[in-house]
Amino acid sequence: MQVLMVLSQIWKSGANIYLDKEDDRIAIKNQSLIPVEVMQAAEQNFSAIDKWFKSWKDSSAEKITIMKMVHQICGWQHNEKLNNWLCAEEDSLSLFDDWMIVLAKNGWKDIYEDYRQFENEESNVMAKELYKRAVKYVKGAK
Repeated sequence: MQVLMVLSQIWKSGANIYLDKEDDRIAIKNQSLIPVEVMQAAEQNFSAIDKWFKSWKDSSAEKITIMKMVHQICGWQHNEKLNNWLCAEEDSLSLFDDWMIVLAKNGWKDIYEDYRQFENEESNVMAKELYKRAVKYVKGAK
């Protein structure tokens, strides 16, 4: 089973799986909410899940924001601030859609496949713009 498919099923169950910043290990909150078969898949794919989380460890705020946007749009992890922003600014939502189209043109056809391998100069420019808009929205909303 693909790492992102397992993670998405955990998140959608109401549990949270994440890399604990204190000890750099995988942690789970509300594990009892995770269906047995999903937990078994997570255990079988533990090293790949650990590798995926650690691959984000030193990522920029911009990259983390884009990841959170993907997770929001896919319905894996709800992010109220991002949702409010994308609902309030149709141009930003459209730019995010365009960003995903660029990735699709680069070969990203499966939401459960890590999109980062499909990024290029064009998508990176769009991601920077999306991040600037998100920061501006959050600062203006306070």
